[in-house]
Amino acid sequence: MASTSSTIPTSSRILNPALAQRTMSADEAAALIQPGSILGMSGFTGSGYPKAVPTALAKRIVAAHEKGESFKVSVFTGASTGPELDGALAKADGVNLRLPYSGDPEMRKRINGGETDYMDIHLSHVAQLVDYGFLGKMDVAIIEVTAILEDGRIVPSSSMGNNTTWINRADKVILEVNSAQPLELEGMHDIYYGLGLPPNRQPIPLLRSDQRIGTPYLKVPMEKVIAVVSTDIGDRASPFKAPDEASRKIAANIINFLEWEVKKGRLPSTLFPLQSGVGNIANAVLFGLEDAPFEGMTAYTEVIQDGMVQLLDKGKICSLSATAFSLSPDGIANIMPKIGSYRNQVVIRQQEISNNPEIIRRIGVIAMNAMIEGDIYGNVNSTHIMGSSMQNGIGGSGDFTRNGYLSFMMAPSTAAKGNISTIVPMVSHVDHTEHDLQVMVTDQGLADLRGLSPKKRARLIIENCSHPDFRPALRDYLDRAEKLAPGKHTPHLLDESLSWHSRFLKTGSMLPQ
Repeated sequence: MASTSSTIPTSSRILNPALAQRTMSADEAAALIQPGSILGMSGFTGSGYPKAVPTALAKRIVAAHEKGESFKVSVFTGASTGPELDGALAKADGVNLRLPYSGDPEMRKRINGGETDYMDIHLSHVAQLVDYGFLGKMDVAIIEVTAILEDGRIVPSSSMGNNTTWINRADKVILEVNSAQPLELEGMHDIYYGLGLPPNRQPIPLLRSDQRIGTPYLKVPMEKVIAVVSTDIGDRASPFKAPDEASRKIAANIINFLEWEVKKGRLPSTLFPLQSGVGNIANAVLFGLEDAPFEGMTAYTEVIQDGMVQLLDKGKICSLSATAFSLSPDGIANIMPKIGSYRNQVVIRQQEISNNPEIIRRIGVIAMNAMIEGDIYGNVNSTHIMGSSMQNGIGGSGDFTRNGYLSFMMAPSTAAKGNISTIVPMVSHVDHTEHDLQVMVTDQGLADLRGLSPKKRARLIIENCSHPDFRPALRDYLDRAEKLAPGKHTPHLLDESLSWHSRFLKTGSMLPQ
């Protein structure tokens, strides 16, 4: 195990003599990547992604295109990255296939324009699909790290993602050693190398969210490393907005529900481990927990946001397990300089463990994730705008929603200045079916869907979650569907069920004209 203070001298981060001899510029490293390559890159929600080599690769691709040469690569990551990776390669028209999740606006533009193929996958599935050989042979892994120790062990960066799989499966490895990452990250990671493949896969021996079952260091076969590049570029940091009225109401609805579950004896006063998706609403819920009557909470999640660290600082949460940090600019400025003080309370794992359905179900995770829209029967769209335009991807929400002890999906009841109802007769795209979701939450209220048949779910969602401006139309739709639909179990009028979306695309509003 690592010591409680960094073992790395600040004068150098590349201590292994053999790997030190493989240092080169980002341009030289990018020149080693061939057109058509499948690249596995580190990075998860804007942290721990390589920055110098992808930018240099984008320049090389642009130069090739100017000569009339074809040059594209496929990019696999842990989740979203940043402008130096997704943005640069998208602008260069350099990506053939992207998976599994991307929040970059330039990449989104090309995906929705049909210029880049995109494969949206549950995050827990990505590494195993590569391990099984279903997605082709990986050519090069490009991994950001904090330091290389003298004996060749690697100190990971601010995220783990799929790094272990990329290193294991790629023919070649390029390491970006980033001096912008704190040396005090050493010892915070827990990397489990005992997964194995079917039919010999063993149970993962993780019984508590704060448990450590692996090593703090990445293992990289020395013979695979073809380049080591030094960088000093900080992670992408997205600012969080102060919670608005809708977010505060959503947070209050969830917290009141959790208090009720404690009173009913279905949850302990410490709750079960929390999972929270990324974004302003998720952060609002976390900030709301500061004043909630829960102590000694834990988290087993994907990303550590500002709100979780604040709960840790206030003693409300005693341990955090995730695969990445996802901090605001203020969070990076305030938290990263003292990151070593959290080493005994924070565990950073590979996403095959952080998002593993077996563990999520075993330890009883309480899952809280955002939706774009939900329908009256409890189906949820969390990825597509108006049915066909990709927003970011499903991420890990499906891993947690289907397997959590409790699963919440949340959104404001309206969008686009009140012209869109987030509660609709039928969602325009389904990511989470009515069989997965237990609780739907908006600023209007909360619908506990457990134990309810479809028609009872529909009445509850309409009355508790829809906005008053749209509630009469939803009631009318359901009333007529119950009378006129050919089947009465889940009544739908198929010629009307998506008419709200069509109306918005034609008129700019879902409201009846």
